[in-house]
Amino acid sequence: MDPTKLLGLCAAVCTTISFLPQATRTIRTRDTSGISLWMYVIFCAGVLLWLVYGLLRRDVPVIAANAITLVTAGTVLVLKIRNG
Repeated sequence: MDPTKLLGLCAAVCTTISFLPQATRTIRTRDTSGISLWMYVIFCAGVLLWLVYGLLRRDVPVIAANAITLVTAGTVLVLKIRNG
């Protein structure tokens, strides 16, 4: 495997995994009181843009990391909107 792709995959795994504990806790407890709505709106928009960028570039690490992160962050965002 190309060393640059491997580096990208490692970075994608690290950033995606680092987000999962917060998302898992929020999904499990449904407690969104400590979460900023606007931060998640902007974050999800940025992740969506990175996903589109990865798709346009056909960059698997960027696509995989941002697709997974968008699903988990989007779930937290939906919970925040529902629970206020």
